[in-house]
Amino acid sequence: MSDPTQPAVPDFTSRDPNSPRFWDERFERGFMPWDQAGVPSAFQAFAARHSGAAVLIPGCGSAYEALWLAEHGNPVRAIDFSPAAVAAAHAQLGAQHAHLVEQADFFTYEPPFAPEWIYERAFLCALPIALRADYARRMAELLPNGAQLAGFYFIGATPKGPPFGIERAELDALLKPYFELIEDEAVNDSIPVFAGRERWLTWRRRG
Repeated sequence: MSDPTQPAVPDFTSRDPNSPRFWDERFERGFMPWDQAGVPSAFQAFAARHSGAAVLIPGCGSAYEALWLAEHGNPVRAIDFSPAAVAAAHAQLGAQHAHLVEQADFFTYEPPFAPEWIYERAFLCALPIALRADYARRMAELLPNGAQLAGFYFIGATPKGPPFGIERAELDALLKPYFELIEDEAVNDSIPVFAGRERWLTWRRRG
């Protein structure tokens, strides 16, 4: 029996989530079960406590949070390597804020400021598992001492993906060489694809 909370999966040509074309197809065909079409409450609560902080959002998709941050006075840059995702973000942001979103590769991108906070939302779980160590290293390179990596993590292994869930012990082993965990909170308003599996985690860059 089909699950009415999950959209039917179209027959896509691209099967490689490491390729921009994989994500382009999904945005172009409107198959985005990871897209909340809004700004999560845990994000708003965290951002309100860090008013004015400069934020980088990798794998931003439609970039709802980038608009929220800009409207609340935070310097922000959002990036995605999918041209279709960037086009969706530009349409959502409007001409006034379109410059906040760039097409770029997270692993080589140099933001125009030193981020005080990098926002994680469905980015790690979108990456091929083989890139997880590169993710941790690049986060550590981009964040100065004391800056924070904060957001939603999809906990628990999955048989296939994306999204690729990660066991909590594996996530801790991945990030603790560079970061100290300072917040760990339950998430009660997840969208169906992440329901019951998300934690809001805040990691502070070690000195």
